[in-house]
This record gives sequence, C-alpha cells and structure tokens, in this order.
Amino acid sequence: MSETAVKPRRRHMGQGLKVATEVGPLGVFFLVNSQSHNIFGNAEPQNIFWATGAFMIAIAISLAVAISIERRPPVMPLVSGVLVLIMGGLTLYLQDELFIKLKPTIVNSMFAAALLAGLAFGQLFLKYIFGAAFSLSDKGWRVLTWRWAGFFVFLAIVNEIVWRSFSTDLWVSFKVFGIMPITIAFALWQMRVVYRYQMDPETGEKSVEGSGGGS
Repeated sequence: MSETAVKPRRRHMGQGLKVATEVGPLGVFFLVNSQSHNIFGNAEPQNIFWATGAFMIAIAISLAVAISIERRPPVMPLVSGVLVLIMGGLTLYLQDELFIKLKPTIVNSMFAAALLAGLAFGQLFLKYIFGAAFSLSDKGWRVLTWRWAGFFVFLAIVNEIVWRSFSTDLWVSFKVFGIMPITIAFALWQMRVVYRYQMDPETGEKSVEGSGGGS
C-alpha cells in the first residue's frame, strides 16, 4: 500500500463553525468579564481574572475542535492560542492583568516579525498558509505579506494605546468589538490584491478574472 493511500486527507471546517471557533472564545471573554461578579459573586475588580480563565478554556476547546476536524493544527490560531495559555497562566498565577493585556501586542508583533523575516530570506509564509485557498503570483503574495505585516504592527500599537489609556473593561470591549471588525474590513480590502494577482492553478498563468483592475 502506498503512502498516499494511507495518508489521512485534510478536511475543512464549514465557514460557520470556523467563525464560531474564532469568535466564540472572544465572546466568552467579554461575557465573563462583564458578568462574573453577578454569576460567581466575586468582587468586580476580579472580573478580568475569571474572564481570563474562561478565555483559556474556550481557546483550548476551539483549538481541539479545529484540530480534530482538519487533522492538523491551524498555524495562526495555534500560535495565538498558545500565547493565550501562557500569558493567561501568568495573569492568573501572579494575579496581574498586565500579562493578558500584553498578549495581543506580543502575538501581533510576532506575526509581523515572522512575515518580514520571511521576506528578507525569500520565504512567502502567507503562501504556505493560504496557498490552498488562493492561487496568486509571487508578486501578489509579496504585496499581501507587506500589507499584513504592516497591519499586525498597527494592531500591536493600537493595543498598547488602548490598554495603557483606558479601563480594563473598555480594553476588553475594544478587543472583542473593535479588533475583529477592523480585521475583517482589512481582510476584505485585500481581496482587491487577490483579484489583481490571481493565477490559474492549473496553467500557472494569470487568470482572465485577474487580468484587469488595480490595487
């Protein structure tokens, strides 16, 4: 029996389930942060610690679901999830909310650094991650890489401004209801790049659909 006969085929989650595994933990984080003092009777300043614990559990469940369905860990959610567990664990152990607040800064900085390092060494990491979904020229992948690297830097800076300037509750609300819409809007904007540099996956030539339009 050949290796290809026994190698498990990768399955893909439905779009609804994928969104649920990505957004669900953030919803849990927000809900517990706003209501744990009513649900568990803790003092309100302790809300963030209850929320962090619930967030860690929700992240672990969402990663387990994704891995069990797709049969391999999703790269970016896995990195982010591991950092949630590390920084969340430090938050709970030291009873210091600073660590969970720093997590978005660290993870976005890591993503930006990885993308830029890849460019420096001639590696298009976005192509490896999303190549199954999009067929683009290398120039297109480079354009997307520069744009996403800049966006991750932007998210890191915004997180630093918000958590340093506003209350914990406002930071949690912004993390849940601000970052996600901004990211979705940015991703949709990048579809113009996908359209412009789209390639025919069979011929490796520029597709008819991607032959026109500007960035």
